[in-house]
Amino acid sequence: MKYKEQRTKNELMRQEGKAKSKAADKDYKVKIREHRMRYFGAAAAVILLTVAVSVILYVRIKNRIYTDYEIRNSVSREMITGTTVLNLDGAILTYSKDGVNCSDLKGTVLWNQTYEMQNPIIATKGKAAAIADYNGRTIYVMNNQSFLGEINTNLPIRNIAVAANGVVTAVLDDSAVTWISLYDASDGKELGRFRTRMKNSGYPLTVAMSENGHLVLVSYLYVDSGEIKSRVAFYNFGQVGKNKSDNFVGGYDYADSVVPYAGFMNSSTAFAVADNRIMFYSGSEIPVSAVENFFEQEIQGVYYNANYVGLVFLDIEGEDRYRIDIYNTSGNKVLSKTFDIDYKDIVFCSDYFVVYNEQECLVCNMNGIEKYNGSFKDTIYTLVPMKDVSHYVLITQDALQTIELR
Repeated sequence: MKYKEQRTKNELMRQEGKAKSKAADKDYKVKIREHRMRYFGAAAAVILLTVAVSVILYVRIKNRIYTDYEIRNSVSREMITGTTVLNLDGAILTYSKDGVNCSDLKGTVLWNQTYEMQNPIIATKGKAAAIADYNGRTIYVMNNQSFLGEINTNLPIRNIAVAANGVVTAVLDDSAVTWISLYDASDGKELGRFRTRMKNSGYPLTVAMSENGHLVLVSYLYVDSGEIKSRVAFYNFGQVGKNKSDNFVGGYDYADSVVPYAGFMNSSTAFAVADNRIMFYSGSEIPVSAVENFFEQEIQGVYYNANYVGLVFLDIEGEDRYRIDIYNTSGNKVLSKTFDIDYKDIVFCSDYFVVYNEQECLVCNMNGIEKYNGSFKDTIYTLVPMKDVSHYVLITQDALQTIELR
């Protein structure tokens, strides 16, 4: 009996021990869970606070208005009379009748090329540029890192376009025939050509190339039954246009219109500007007409980049001198903004644009908010946007100035 009682007692003690162990284990798990909840709660609070602060800072920066600027750095640079200075995708291209050179934003010359021209014409696309003498027979091709090559034509040059990879299109005059030829800058070889006649296609007013050099857009002016018309034609020099006659893959006619300006925003979006409308085309192989926007006023200027096209008009309704209508790659008008400074150039960036001349500058975002409206301390030849809306490099008569808006 005593043995059985002892076993029962031991069994009860074991069960009691197990129960206590289970209770302790449960209590431990509860504490772990509570600790984790406190940890995750604290982490979530930190994350939410960080996001809130970031949003507040972002909104403050987006809505910040600048009233002055500070010169952060200045590098001496001599500006020679008769030269033109361009921003070539973050480098400084300087050309004249005697030659062309390229330097970085610190003033270091990257390359230099001499020539002799009477009336230089230039085309740029991305990092690439091409320069030729109107009526000359030589085209110089370069990018913002190096000189790429020299192309010799056997006919007078009337117009040129360049792709981002350095492929060049040249409009060449041959009396009753006009040739449009493609060249490889590296060796100067002709990649393709087709001819146009006034009585058939018309006279080519402007030419543009896609970034990869596969697509060529030509705007022709012709007369049909005494009526002036324009034709925007597309030629494909890739695989798709290989078996097409003259590489022609499509075109559109516009009655009572002159189309003097055209360009490719990216590899699948092109546009053309007539005297009464802007046309957008989509497609990387066979572009088709996508959107047309009409207007009644005379265009004063056309500016564009990969994201936007801006058309400048006189401001006839308000108190300012000019109005710019801005379109995106879909052909939709995203902003109409008036401004009151005479513009030398208009530069588009990711979400803002800059209107400037030698003495004044206007910076606006795509909501039409003026971020900066002021004057320069020195005469400005070219303005190069930097990493954000508040940083720029100014090319003056004798220096490269890195500035920050304040």
